[in-house]
Amino acid sequence: MMKKRAAEDQLLARLTKICLALPETTREMHGSHASFLVRKKTFAYFLNNHHGDGIVSVTCKVLPGENGALAAAQPERFYLPAYIGPRGWVALRLDVGKVDWEEVGELVKVGYRLSAPKSLAVRVEL
Repeated sequence: MMKKRAAEDQLLARLTKICLALPETTREMHGSHASFLVRKKTFAYFLNNHHGDGIVSVTCKVLPGENGALAAAQPERFYLPAYIGPRGWVALRLDVGKVDWEEVGELVKVGYRLSAPKSLAVRVEL
């Protein structure tokens, strides 16, 4: 069990580095989950065994319709997260296969740009 916890901590550390590199961002911990905010608006979540689902993932807002398309095209990697999936969010699993951190970074940037005030969003290139 300790090895799994260490792996999850490494995933969170790597995701935190990506998210906090963006302008005016903060992280809030909620047990084994984390929220990443720009000013006071959440743009990404780190979910670890959310409601006992056994999944470790990063969740971000994406362009309209993109969440369903990603989940349909690659259901082994993407899914619609509980509660926020219907509101345009998608989750990328970090617990299956090798994590493509460049892909994670792109997903996080999209979520950031959709959530941040325009003056900050324009400072982040996709």
